[in-house]
Amino acid sequence: MKAAQIWGYEALVRGVNGEGAGAVLSKVTDENRYAFDQACRVKAIELAGAKLRGQVAPKLSINFMPNAVYEPRACIQASLAAAERAQFDTRHLMFEFTENEEMRDTAHVKNIVEAYRHMGFTTAIDDFGAGYAGLGLLANLRPDLIKIDMELIRGIGDSADRRVIVSGIVSIARALGIEVIAEGIETRGELDAVRSCGVDLVQGYIFAKPMIETFQSDGELDGVKVAA
Repeated sequence: MKAAQIWGYEALVRGVNGEGAGAVLSKVTDENRYAFDQACRVKAIELAGAKLRGQVAPKLSINFMPNAVYEPRACIQASLAAAERAQFDTRHLMFEFTENEEMRDTAHVKNIVEAYRHMGFTTAIDDFGAGYAGLGLLANLRPDLIKIDMELIRGIGDSADRRVIVSGIVSIARALGIEVIAEGIETRGELDAVRSCGVDLVQGYIFAKPMIETFQSDGELDGVKVAA
């Protein structure tokens, strides 16, 4: 059995006592959204600079709130400064936004995606298949990558319908030149099923659970690429 190849890491928000993302995000308001978004980006990059230095070019995926970005080039300055301090190559940054956050202005989000791509960052739609705009959002924004929502993945090994849907998403993404990650993989059956659907990048508890201020993966699953 070959060791898993780590493709990237996702920076997740957690409370100081290990509280989940929901508990933290419930305290985000319109008044503190920008400051919260900026603080999370900077912290993620600082940790990556300390923990990932010397590894072979893994991606660092950072969730961002589109509604917190008023102008992409201005709002990225703190992230770039943090990367310079941490000696972290910004070409390895991936910014993802969730399809579950209602877009107040799709044209504005498209401008963010295009600006980030021009700056050399990878862009991604998180929770694809469970949000507001679905294929319409994909057509409008054309990100570099989509992450299939775990609700479509759960139990996929025993569901022909889910396999058909995931295979269809993979086919559409490939035709558009977009990569696909299947997130929320918890069992070997789910892993085998998504791989049979053509998914090469996977993420989930089968490899490692979220850990506070650390980066590692202990999965050994047939050389599959892992987004830890």
